[in-house]
Amino acid sequence: MVKSIYAYVGEKWKKPVTSYPSPQKNRVVQWRREQNFLRVDKPLRVDRARSLGYKAKQGYIIVRGRVRHGGLNRHQIKGGRKSSARGTKKLTAAKSAQRIIEERTAARYPNMEVLNSYWVGKDGMYHFYEVILVDPAHPAVVNDPKINWISAFPSRRRVLRGKTSAGQKGRGLMYKGKGAEKVRPSIRAHQSKGK
Repeated sequence: MVKSIYAYVGEKWKKPVTSYPSPQKNRVVQWRREQNFLRVDKPLRVDRARSLGYKAKQGYIIVRGRVRHGGLNRHQIKGGRKSSARGTKKLTAAKSAQRIIEERTAARYPNMEVLNSYWVGKDGMYHFYEVILVDPAHPAVVNDPKINWISAFPSRRRVLRGKTSAGQKGRGLMYKGKGAEKVRPSIRAHQSKGK
């Protein structure tokens, strides 16, 4: 079977080389100096972007953003408390870093809708993602039958309702069948129905 060029690009991104003279290391160093939510001309991972719905046409843009990574553990406090009641360990966010960066990007570009996002790198402080944004009012999008669903009212602010790929994963919708009976249509809807 003949592989496409996108397959080879995808294989390279499975284990990117992050040694000091590598291009990936130099990119991350440069990204930390640049502003957050920077619009870029073209996707760095063209294979991943295209698989998530990106097209190199008007109405689509790519924005690179960063979000801190690591746990939410707080500093140790002095004073008389049980160690279990200090509130310093085992604190985790309810959303993934990818969902957070998608929502922040949507707030930065209020006239655009988030289609999807993908990881492009990390350093000791940040995760970097590229977010695919679509303008729902652009004529090229409205007249394209493959993407004009994003112009309809039910798709408004879809990222805030967990409709992106990262959002669906965080809601548990990537699992089907046995063990996933209580995740649809949503965990909260299932809880209220059971009362």
